[in-house]
Amino acid sequence: MKKVILMAVMVLMGLSGYAQTETTGLKFGYLSIDSVLLSMPEYAEMQQNMATMRQQYEAEMKRVEDDFNKKYEEFLDGQKNFPQTILQKRQSELQEMLDKNIAFKKEGLQMLKDTEKTQKDVILMMIDMAMKTIGMQRGYAFILNTDANATPWLNPALGEDITQAIKDMLNE
Repeated sequence: MKKVILMAVMVLMGLSGYAQTETTGLKFGYLSIDSVLLSMPEYAEMQQNMATMRQQYEAEMKRVEDDFNKKYEEFLDGQKNFPQTILQKRQSELQEMLDKNIAFKKEGLQMLKDTEKTQKDVILMMIDMAMKTIGMQRGYAFILNTDANATPWLNPALGEDITQAIKDMLNE
């Protein structure tokens, strides 16, 4: 019996909230930020810049790897004829070269990651400003992002899909 009463109270509270929303005119907007992002020329430009930068880093990594492999082959070919001190010097040079290559690869990957994040943050800031502008213009209480099934259902009578409006504003 207590469960039935509790359930009835919860339903009444939900209906009360819905009725209150209906009478106050509370509205919200919703959009897919991913959809907006993919439609922006700035995003396409960022993707192109990142692809170019990745290719440059990959080419440099291949070059240093080829240099290392060449030196290593020379070392293997001559190691039988080298005196001990030259052998140790060459081993030391190879180890230093290997360490530098590993460090360069790590730094390059981090640089790519940081650059992409910085550029994407600028684009997301543009989307955020557009959402705020449209939200204020249309008098929304809030705007939801529907990506990743964050909002599996929205009442279209209370909310408005503003994805296209944001795209239009950003692509003017």
